[in-house]
Amino acid sequence: MYIEKIHSPADLRKLEVSELKIVADEVRDAVLNRVSRHGGHVGPNLGFTEATVALHYVFDTPTDKLVFDVSHQTYPHKILTGRAHGFLDDADTRAISGYSSPIESPEYDYFEIGHTSTAISLATGLQKGRDVLGGTENIVAIVGDGSLSGGEAFEGLNTAAALGTNIIIVVNDNEMSIAENHGGLYANLRLLRETYGQAELNFFKTFGFDYYYLENGHNLASLVDIFRRVKDTPRPTVVHIHTEKGHGYAPAVEKQEAWHYRSPFDRETGKSTGPRDKSEYMPSLLGDFLREEMKRDPKLVVVASAVPMGLGFTADRRREAGAQYIDVGIAEEEAVALASGMAKRGARPVYFTYATFLQRTYDQIAQDLCVNSNPAVINVLGASIFGMNDFTHICFFDIAMLSHIPNLVYLAPTTYEELVAMQTWAIRQDKHSVAIRVPEGEVYHTSEPVDTDYSALNTFRVGHRGSRVALIAAGNFYQKGDRVRQLLAGQGIDATLINPRYLTGVDTALLDELKKDHAVVATLEDGTLDGGFGERIARHYGPSAMRVLNFGVKKQLYDRYDVDELLRENHLTDEQIAEDVLATLAAIG
Repeated sequence: MYIEKIHSPADLRKLEVSELKIVADEVRDAVLNRVSRHGGHVGPNLGFTEATVALHYVFDTPTDKLVFDVSHQTYPHKILTGRAHGFLDDADTRAISGYSSPIESPEYDYFEIGHTSTAISLATGLQKGRDVLGGTENIVAIVGDGSLSGGEAFEGLNTAAALGTNIIIVVNDNEMSIAENHGGLYANLRLLRETYGQAELNFFKTFGFDYYYLENGHNLASLVDIFRRVKDTPRPTVVHIHTEKGHGYAPAVEKQEAWHYRSPFDRETGKSTGPRDKSEYMPSLLGDFLREEMKRDPKLVVVASAVPMGLGFTADRRREAGAQYIDVGIAEEEAVALASGMAKRGARPVYFTYATFLQRTYDQIAQDLCVNSNPAVINVLGASIFGMNDFTHICFFDIAMLSHIPNLVYLAPTTYEELVAMQTWAIRQDKHSVAIRVPEGEVYHTSEPVDTDYSALNTFRVGHRGSRVALIAAGNFYQKGDRVRQLLAGQGIDATLINPRYLTGVDTALLDELKKDHAVVATLEDGTLDGGFGERIARHYGPSAMRVLNFGVKKQLYDRYDVDELLRENHLTDEQIAEDVLATLAAIG
């Protein structure tokens, strides 16, 4: 094999161009070996295999710098930069992350990148730094999979052109985002493809970029030629290459949306080999509810930002929804502002995305939405330690982010029935901007009646009334609170269990009432302690004799963590919480 002998791009550059096809085939096979056994991004990596080989063959990496947008298409890059063992040796697959990582390779990976539309802006920083320091290296940014629809990509293009020096932007145009592309920009990309780059109307040229087009982005000789033509250019340059997402693996080509990311699968058939989870999944249930609600309410519009499958909006369901569904592409800021404007006009917008991506919208939520108190609904997905666990995709910072924004009501349902009740109220009311923390993990149901009106803000609900100890357990952790209550009951402590429901305020009347016959209050939240819900409770009790214990996750970046280990390390197992409560009671005497 060639790739077993390629320990760095310097080894690759010793080969003849005619040999690169074999290298690309081996790289593709190695990618498939990893993703079929470990899971990962399939289509993006297979579609950029040849281009990656050509980039490292032509450019003098690591002196020349490559910056990958999203970096979910860096598997071929990793294979060629000394990390092939993570793709060939099954025992080493977990040692390699799915994204660009300076921890793995500071020589070849310059940034931790897991979100989109950032590469051009980061590359302009390298561009300006090089110019200031008198360097001469090439700066290459690689964008694709809908990344150009994000606002930061436009800002980066603007700066790159204004700097006027060497920067090469490779636009990997596979005609796809995760699903289909959305936005007027992509009409121009289509025009450029149809005219083989010759159309007079050229988005990139309007910025002042030199522009090159390659129709077959899998032809290695052509790729090498076009990269050689732009290498060491003194001007900002765009190389637009047309590729096929999933190239070289039939199942990934036939169903490109489904094969953007896959759990482990059989390479021969493409069928999943992981355990099939037939249990309920809360976001899917919410999607089902919203699709039925859309039929009842023509004013309801569901807004997505490039992750339609988050609520199960498959292609057929998107078509069925028609004008009541809109995908703005990878542009979360636009989604929030759009929802605010729709609400102002009298429509009923419901936006959804994952907590890690919602982080990009802080200003829009605070300014465009909440300053105006427009009644849009934001469903926050994956907000939990049970959600995504990659270094760049941690989803449990949302409470600290959202709960401090004025005029926002952030609700934390504990069961499916409560989620539906909160969703229904949020959609139909017209006074508040509302976010809902969609439960992640096991789906819980209740046969008890749930409230249907949440307009009396910050009123907690007592699930069980006891004394001495009060457990205030929010959202995902309410059932954990009930299990802790049962453990304490086994030790003779009849603890009060409270569902706070609201993460943006406190029930001061209830908290003051607890002072009469409680000595300890413990808060449980599926998120970070710093800036979290529990701190608000502790602040309320600060001047009093009440002892407050806050249970949550320490603020830090966790990479590919094991949930059970994370719970133990943060003293979040049911038994640990009960032990800490009992120890505090004993200390009080």
